[in-house]
Amino acid sequence: MIIGIGTDIIETKRVKEACSKEAFLMRCFTEKEIELIQQDENKAAGNFAVKESVAKAMGTGFRRFSPIHIEVLRDDLGMPYVILHKAALEQSNELGIRIFHVSISNTKEYAMAYVIAEGDMDEEMWL
Repeated sequence: MIIGIGTDIIETKRVKEACSKEAFLMRCFTEKEIELIQQDENKAAGNFAVKESVAKAMGTGFRRFSPIHIEVLRDDLGMPYVILHKAALEQSNELGIRIFHVSISNTKEYAMAYVIAEGDMDEEMWL
């Protein structure tokens, strides 16, 4: 069952400028993500758009957790997937989310992400 849907679009240039500041990188990205960004700086905007989309799919935005609590990685085929940590994981568990389906589109100017949160609905939660 679909629990939530989130989407985000962000200017690639804005994220690249923000990533030039170490404080932003350390606040928003995990060590593994930073390694990926160093290999391909275009991944930063897409990853950040996914983080925003996940927060929107959970219906909270970044009120209960930080962007660093959402880790965006790639599998062997290059497909993105999400690993949640700390408060983001707690929120996801409360909502009964089992998986996030992720799509990222990048252009020179923009990165866009689309996330579908799928899980088991607890009827009492929605009454």
